[in-house]
Amino acid sequence: MLVERWRVLLADESGFTLPELLTSMAILLTIMAAFTGLLVSTSRAELNMNNRFQAQTEAQLGLAKLRREVHCATSAVVATGVAATPWRATLTLDAACPTAGAGTTISWCTVLNGTNRYGLWRYVGAACSGTGVKVADYVSAPPGWTTLVGAPNPPFTDIDQTTTSLAKLGVNLYVNVTPTKPATRFRIQDDLVLRNSTRT
Repeated sequence: MLVERWRVLLADESGFTLPELLTSMAILLTIMAAFTGLLVSTSRAELNMNNRFQAQTEAQLGLAKLRREVHCATSAVVATGVAATPWRATLTLDAACPTAGAGTTISWCTVLNGTNRYGLWRYVGAACSGTGVKVADYVSAPPGWTTLVGAPNPPFTDIDQTTTSLAKLGVNLYVNVTPTKPATRFRIQDDLVLRNSTRT
């Protein structure tokens, strides 16, 4: 009796109709498309976050290296630039500086590296050319960097010494992996003291 019942069940040819099958496939495709879109969106957000973290970390480490050399410097001269010409902070180092000998000139430059994207470079010498080391990338330009005079928020500003204060180098860097979105930029700003400068 049990065998007969199984034979009847296995011989039954009833199943889904074509409209039922198409409806279930459409529902499945809709769910899979939404799930795939969610996965892609999550992956892009994670990649963007990792890129931003890396760019911000590079900029902070670059500022730490710049700070170490500024503290050793006896003087700093800032040269303003335009879009294709780098902004430059030229330091003259003291004998106490471990990164170079006395009287060595080091230039820290923001070099154009794409549309509204700059790299922070360190060069030996008074020019932003020759053999250099890229310290940070994705330094973005706030509005006004393309002008030569009176540019707001310049990356470097020299602050002369006075009778009560040593000379300083102002550093103002914006880091942004997507320069077209100003809201996502990260700002690094500091006034670095030239400890080996003299009061006037």
